[in-house]
Amino acid sequence: MKKPVIALALASVAALTLAGCSTTPAAGEGGDDTITVVASTNVYGDIAAQIGGDRVDVTSIISSATQDPHSYEATARDRLTVQKADLVIENGGGYDAFIDTLLQDAKDPHVVTAVEYSHDFPGNEGHEAEGDEAEHDHDHAEDAEGHEGHNHIEGFNEHVWFDPHTMVHVVEAIADELTELEPDGKADFEANAAKLTADLEGFEADLAGLQADAEGVNVFITEPLPGYLAAAAGLTDVTPEGFAESVEEGTDVAPAVLLEALNVIDSGEVGAVLTNAQTGGSETERVEAAAKDAGIPVVAFTELLEDGSSYSEWMSDAIQSLAAAIQS
Repeated sequence: MKKPVIALALASVAALTLAGCSTTPAAGEGGDDTITVVASTNVYGDIAAQIGGDRVDVTSIISSATQDPHSYEATARDRLTVQKADLVIENGGGYDAFIDTLLQDAKDPHVVTAVEYSHDFPGNEGHEAEGDEAEHDHDHAEDAEGHEGHNHIEGFNEHVWFDPHTMVHVVEAIADELTELEPDGKADFEANAAKLTADLEGFEADLAGLQADAEGVNVFITEPLPGYLAAAAGLTDVTPEGFAESVEEGTDVAPAVLLEALNVIDSGEVGAVLTNAQTGGSETERVEAAAKDAGIPVVAFTELLEDGSSYSEWMSDAIQSLAAAIQS
């Protein structure tokens, strides 16, 4: 599976000098002039901190890889934190459903739900590239009545933070909500958002370049997390149906599906195995072991930022790791 090394266009990341942290002081602990933002994970917390700068205090409810957003149970402290929020940023799509519960007792904060900006989200298939955000209604009064559509949706990959195109619109939406909350900060929010957007557009270009070079390479994806990156890179997912879904839901992979998976690995037609470092089980371990025995690269992706890493740095590392694996 030798492939020529491509030059990823990552100069924009090197130029990134934004100073936002993944988690800043807890909601309500900052100055009176700051906007209180609560994010479900440190991915969205870092993005909000970079866009808002000194004008925001950001709390990320989940910032540790030991916590699974799918099954996280909110605490009384989390409830109090969300009650004080001016803006809440969630992923949606069933990924961080604990936020939906917390919002029921909140004081009508602004809400940004990332999955609603994905063209793959049910009902969004016909949206044009420009102006998507105008079609989204983030009225919390409606959300608080049950957050319809926020349960896990079969066939939809909710890990949209790995889709640069979707995230361009999420960044725009966050900047818009912050501007509504503090109109005097509009120029700062727009300037900071533009820097992040430039990075995201650079990632789209990186993946398009990878697609031109490696289209048709087969990959085995043990869990849906890296699906958007693989698709944007033109890679072909040859994972047997039912394997990734079972791993994501924490259920046993059917024996017949596991046998088929191991046969796929042994076929010699898989260029790389892509995994979620935060989920798995014995079946995933068997696939990874089989891949290593066959000399197939295994690339592990994470759902949360590592300490000290910005969203752009984290995305850059993910794309570079993917490129290195399929070119080996």
